[in-house]
Amino acid sequence: MIVVTGATGNIGRPLTQALAEAGRQVTAVSRHTAAVPNGVRHVAADLTEPASLKPTLAGAEALFLLLSGDLHAAGADPADLVAQAAAAGVRRVVLLSTLGVVTRPFGPTRIAMRALEDTLRESGLEWAILRPGGFASNALWWAEAVRTQRVVAAPFGDVGVPIIDPADIAAVAAACLLDDRHAGGVYELTGPEVITPRQQSEAIAAALGTPVRFHELTRHEAKAAMTQSMPAELADDTLDILGAPIPAELRVSPDVQRVLGRAPRPFADWAARNVAAFR
Repeated sequence: MIVVTGATGNIGRPLTQALAEAGRQVTAVSRHTAAVPNGVRHVAADLTEPASLKPTLAGAEALFLLLSGDLHAAGADPADLVAQAAAAGVRRVVLLSTLGVVTRPFGPTRIAMRALEDTLRESGLEWAILRPGGFASNALWWAEAVRTQRVVAAPFGDVGVPIIDPADIAAVAAACLLDDRHAGGVYELTGPEVITPRQQSEAIAAALGTPVRFHELTRHEAKAAMTQSMPAELADDTLDILGAPIPAELRVSPDVQRVLGRAPRPFADWAARNVAAFR
């Protein structure tokens, strides 16, 4: 049995589906009740209380570990989740980390995530670590404004990074959970090309078949919006990358191709599949 945390999110949903289609027994964990694919068991648990996950891990062979925003906050101790997995007899953990542990290792959230990576390495469990850059699905922040005003409002309009489709992260995670060859692997996950927010708005417009205006926000305006759904430190870290990416953050990684045998999907593909969110 494989346990997937964050199972109702942009990565967890396709990952759960892929594992179920592979014929594996899956337990989907999320904070609230949610619909899951046929044959998948759903459990509501709060990862900020690791003991609540203990019954779910009983009998599990593998765990996909995706931290909620609460576990990035000061005082959180996600290492307890690794300890719970080890105590339950879980054999393998695949951790969703971030590229920032390499490119910007001294940010507060990056320090905490690198410590969790180290905890996992030292746990005695089999492990794989996924380090994605920016997510294509972050464009959903713009969905309401596109629906109501046909406008994308974002900072740093002409500064790009190689954002990745969450479905590709899910596909790599599935491979790491199912295939012993990926034990001990550390994978940097990016999309196939550097793309700017202005170019993303053009791709959304193309998917919609109607013009979408681009409005550039100041950093202050962007941070005010982002801190409604994430810690301020994480918002600052994200804006630092979006505003002034270093060469390592502009690099297109070969790791999706290495694991999946195909190139990562471009943003235009993500926009076409998710166009209903912007209509």
